[in-house]
Amino acid sequence: MRYPLGEYEADSITSKTGKKLSQITLDEIRRGNITADDIKISREMLEKQGAVCRENDNPAMEQNFIRASEMVNIPDDVILTMYNKLRPNRSTKLELVQMAQTLLEQYHAPNCAKLVMEAVQIYEKRGILLES
Repeated sequence: MRYPLGEYEADSITSKTGKKLSQITLDEIRRGNITADDIKISREMLEKQGAVCRENDNPAMEQNFIRASEMVNIPDDVILTMYNKLRPNRSTKLELVQMAQTLLEQYHAPNCAKLVMEAVQIYEKRGILLES
C-alpha cells in the first residue's frame, strides 16, 4: 500500500459494503447512492493497515488495527455501551468479564476481549471497579 492511500490506493480501498473509495463521491452522495455503511471501513482494509504497521515495526499500532478490524461487525450501539462500561467506576468486575465473553463468543473478537480482561486487572489494582 502506498501513502497517501486516498491518492494511490483509491481503487483498492473498499468499504464495509464493498464500495471502492473511488466510487464514494459527493455526486454519488447527492444522488442518494451512498449509505452510512458505504463509508465504514472494511475489516480487510484495517487488517491491511495492521500489516503495514507490522512491516514497519510498529506492533502497538498493529494491535490497534487488529482490534479495530474485529469491531467492524459490532453494532455501533453495542460499541458505545461497551465504551461507557469501560470508563472507570462504571462497571463491576463481573460486568466487564461478561463484556469480554460477549466480545469473544458473540462477535468473535478475541483481541478486544483480551484488552477488556487486561482492563479488569488494572481497574482491580487501582480500585476503580464498582462493588458488586
